[in-house]
Amino acid sequence: MPDRELNFASEILKGRSWRDVPDDEVLAQAERLLDGWMGNEHRMERPKLYDHYALLLLALTRQVRTLEARVAELEAQRSSS
Repeated sequence: MPDRELNFASEILKGRSWRDVPDDEVLAQAERLLDGWMGNEHRMERPKLYDHYALLLLALTRQVRTLEARVAELEAQRSSS
């Protein structure tokens, strides 16, 4: 395990604005980082890890809204059939 602690948001954003990072990329990178952190493959800046969960939660919230809209559309199509 390297001595350097990773910053959760910085690793995901790579210098970009949070608005410029697609939700799919946020989710994939967050999964990679959290999996590595839980598996003791790398260390994370703990205060930053908690502070930057907002990035992950925002991406998850958007994904849930997208999925809810798709389910509603499918249910509407099914009802009209």
